[in-house]
Amino acid sequence: MKFSRLGNSGLKVSRLCLGCMSYGDTTKGWHGDWLLDEDQSRPFFRKALESGINFFDTANVYSGGTSEEITGRLLNEMALRDEIVVATKAYFPWRNAPNAGGNSRKALMQAIDDSLRRLGMDYVDLFQIHRWDDASTIEETMEALHDIVKAGKARYIGASSMYAWQFAKAQEAARANGWTRFISMQNQLNLLYREEEREMLPLCEAEGVGVIPWSPLARGRLARANDEETVRSQTDGVGKVLYKEGDAADREVIDVIGKVADARGAARASIALAWHFTKPAVTAPIIGATKPNHIDAALAALEIGLTPEEIAELEAPYRPKWPNGLGLPMPPMEHVTLRQD
Repeated sequence: MKFSRLGNSGLKVSRLCLGCMSYGDTTKGWHGDWLLDEDQSRPFFRKALESGINFFDTANVYSGGTSEEITGRLLNEMALRDEIVVATKAYFPWRNAPNAGGNSRKALMQAIDDSLRRLGMDYVDLFQIHRWDDASTIEETMEALHDIVKAGKARYIGASSMYAWQFAKAQEAARANGWTRFISMQNQLNLLYREEEREMLPLCEAEGVGVIPWSPLARGRLARANDEETVRSQTDGVGKVLYKEGDAADREVIDVIGKVADARGAARASIALAWHFTKPAVTAPIIGATKPNHIDAALAALEIGLTPEEIAELEAPYRPKWPNGLGLPMPPMEHVTLRQD
């Protein structure tokens, strides 16, 4: 396994992060039929640890909190706490009630305590805001996160999926007041969605912030051929919103991934993940694993050095998209004109 510091911090993480959204109680929360329960999840945590992965990411909203419970129980059983890096997130409502969500001081203080209880841990290594909150001032949010760090409940803080100007504003609020700054950005980045290359990735690279992309395989679309279906592709409502099956440019990207994979004798997933390591700002893609070959394909990506010609071929079919995954409504595309160059 290869390791890297997360941004400019001294925190060392594996170049792959195991995303734990796939592990939880299927009767709770808003995730689909592909979820694995605790017994089904156990082999994936063991294989990840045996492969050298020390970085695990979850969130309070995943499967009504049961993802955190499973993640905590299995890691506490299998690993030494000082050898692993555990990340969780808060923002999305956990109940339909005032203050049960968002990035206010009250919500974040409650969220971290609840997450620690579910994880069965005294602290998390990385506490992230899951989205930007227009209802709370960024000064309130950043001071609350600073106090959480100073209380010893989190070692570092990170953010996820927002506009670059919002992230810059948050970092400046922290800098101006002597508060803890974000060391990481967890954003959507893959060969079907590259809008983060315009501003967020250059900002993170310039400011020494580590990028840990979510959905690096576009909810599995980059790991399979066009028109090939899985249980997740059939039941994943979020994936259907983020990635349109009929998009011609996306289908061409997927075809090129297959072409490069065949030429390399590699899995499609390995090629799609290897592309992330050509981006200097990227520290560790967050991989999902629900089948035995998923972790193997991710590990293989670490050893694939894509050539400039392969990178150009993989990137050539891409066409600009309206920013999505930011927690904001998407406008009707027929009313949006996007440049193609």
